Amino acid sequence: MGRVVLVTGVSRDIGRRFARAAAADPSIDRVIGVDVVPPRGDIGAVSFVRADIRNPVIAKVIAKEDVDTVVHMSVIATPGTAGGRNTMKELNVIGTMQLLAACQAAPGVRRLVVKSTTTVYGASSRDPAMFTEDMGPKQLPRSGYAKDVYEIEGYVRGFARRRPDVAVTMLRAANVIGPHVVSPITSYFRLPFVPTVLGYDPRLQFLHEDDLLSVLGHAATGDVSGTFNVAGDGVLMLSQALRRLEKPSVPLPAFAVGRTGSVLRSARLADFSPEQIGFLTFGRGVDTTRMRSELGFTPGFTTEEAFADFGVSLGASRRTARGVVSA
Repeated sequence: MGRVVLVTGVSRDIGRRFARAAAADPSIDRVIGVDVVPPRGDIGAVSFVRADIRNPVIAKVIAKEDVDTVVHMSVIATPGTAGGRNTMKELNVIGTMQLLAACQAAPGVRRLVVKSTTTVYGASSRDPAMFTEDMGPKQLPRSGYAKDVYEIEGYVRGFARRRPDVAVTMLRAANVIGPHVVSPITSYFRLPFVPTVLGYDPRLQFLHEDDLLSVLGHAATGDVSGTFNVAGDGVLMLSQALRRLEKPSVPLPAFAVGRTGSVLRSARLADFSPEQIGFLTFGRGVDTTRMRSELGFTPGFTTEEAFADFGVSLGASRRTARGVVSA
């Protein structure tokens, strides 16, 4: 028999698209999509169950549907999409705790895949050139999305120790980008005038949305466990990225970027959290050797190719987006 996969967070586009792709995989018998509201758009053969992972009822769903594989994608990056910071933390941290408790109580669960993020490493002037999976942030996050992810990963490691019979895979994805992605970083690049931190030109790594879907499927149907950085090859400097989008930049002192970010956040044009400002100051690089050698996955898009595909969707010419005209 094939797998029975439960996917959390299917009301958001990337969760819906993954669940639909998983349902089309011949090695998977059934896919159950879970969220508090129904997904928008076609979900194909996915069976949707309206459930809140913060509620112990999620354990009943896992037991009733004979779930053996759980793919956790219900981690929210911005408080605006969750109804405020308190709700965001509840959904992220409390929701993950309840989901892990449900998985621990379900003897049939054999695989857990968690979509994490390279944001867990933070961004500072003391960072290494490339973070490996064995490294941690130079400064522990004190608030926001980064703190949520740091806590979530700790709970997932605890679950792995309590249930050594469950194969646990954590995918630390670089900033996901593509024509359909709505996130803090894509909203930033969609601004008509892009504020930058004066005196800094950070290194950026991206993962194309299609590669995220592919690596999630690879992890859900494979037999490898562990923690893996996932990103496209290479890096792109912020100045290069803006030239390729043909976007005017506005260099500002760091404190002014924070104030500008508050205005943009209030207007719901972009989210400028502390970790976002840190990333746009110092950037981040991650080593993906383990992704290739142990996980056995190679992205179809490099960082530059992923950004070029996103740039074309914003109206940049394909030659310019690929850096042929200006780099």
